[in-house]
Amino acid sequence: MGNIHTCGPNECIVISGGCFGSTGKNMVTGSWAWAWWLVTDVQRMSLEVMTLNPVCDNVETKQGVPLTVTGVAQVKIMKNPELLGIAAEQFLGKKEDEITDTILQTLEGHLRAILGTLTVEEVYKDRDQFANLVRDIAAPDVGRMGIEILSFTIKDVYDNVEYLASLGKTQTAVVKRDADIGVAQANRDAGIREAECEKSAMDVKYSTDTKIEDNSRGFKLQKANFDSEVNTAKAEAQLAYELQAAKIQQKIRNEEIQIQVVERRKQIEIEEQEITRKEKELISTVRLPAESEAYKVQTVAEGMRTKTVEAARADGERIRLIGAAEAKAVEAVGRAEAESMRMKASAYKQYGDAAIMSLVLEALPQIAAEVAAPLAKTDEIVLIGGSDRTTDEINKLVGSLPPAIQALTGVDLTGALGKIPGATMVSSRV
Repeated sequence: MGNIHTCGPNECIVISGGCFGSTGKNMVTGSWAWAWWLVTDVQRMSLEVMTLNPVCDNVETKQGVPLTVTGVAQVKIMKNPELLGIAAEQFLGKKEDEITDTILQTLEGHLRAILGTLTVEEVYKDRDQFANLVRDIAAPDVGRMGIEILSFTIKDVYDNVEYLASLGKTQTAVVKRDADIGVAQANRDAGIREAECEKSAMDVKYSTDTKIEDNSRGFKLQKANFDSEVNTAKAEAQLAYELQAAKIQQKIRNEEIQIQVVERRKQIEIEEQEITRKEKELISTVRLPAESEAYKVQTVAEGMRTKTVEAARADGERIRLIGAAEAKAVEAVGRAEAESMRMKASAYKQYGDAAIMSLVLEALPQIAAEVAAPLAKTDEIVLIGGSDRTTDEINKLVGSLPPAIQALTGVDLTGALGKIPGATMVSSRV
């Protein structure tokens, strides 16, 4: 049994042993590989860029001047199968620090060797050429280790004996001297040239001013002519524009009127259609329902009228029959009462005063009740006078009753009572 091993494009898997034999190996970059357990060895090797900082301290140049040079190099293991196998033989199993240390020592050795063949000026003034020289010379050696130099640049060049500073001072002094001489010569030439230029400028100025005035006068005349022509053209154009605008406005107004006429016609047609629709709507929603309701109401009214008439006829007939019955009853009662009165009158006529007395006596209780009705509402009667006059007062009261009855009924109660057999009249004393 075994395992599947994968790697990215920035590393390489080296599988050895097993079916590859004692000298064979399988190198895979950015892919996968199968490795048997126990009988194969699987190792990884980085293919990423490595940054080196080679430094050469106090290395004597061709002139014997000690210089210190620092640089920056970018290197990596090459992917060529043959060179990759060489790199695997050289660096497989080593850490990145060990690999960079080996390459760094190689670069520093070539850097020292090249510094010994150059002067300080060559190194300082043309750093790119110096860096290219180091890279070209060191590339074959590191290439035999499967390493590729991607870039190499000189970072800094300096010394501890101030040789470079002296070169700078000398050059600075020469440059300053030449600059001062150049300034003086330039000032002299500038003064001469300035005077000449000023004279030429004044000549040109006067000539130019004359030409300017002539040109200005001609320009103003020409401008006045142009202005006159332009104003005339503008006036004509304005008049033509206004005339054309008036025509166009008139056409627009005519078109607007035509549009309004068409719109009005359409509006009238729409209104007529709307009126027709309204009429139909009113007929369907108002007139027909109203006619239906009127017919319904008329039919109901006729039914009610017929019902009312028939009811009135029935009520009239009922009232007529009741009236006739009541009239017959009244007539019978009247005839009975008249017969009773006739018989009473016949009896009264036959019996004379005795009948009248009977009527009076029958009416006396009612008369007494009417006389006593006011006294029933009296809580107490006080008779003013002595106790010996009470009987006299009662006698006077009773004695006044016969005249009152005679005044009310026309019957002489005293005379009638005197005719009763065995009755005795007693005169009262006042």
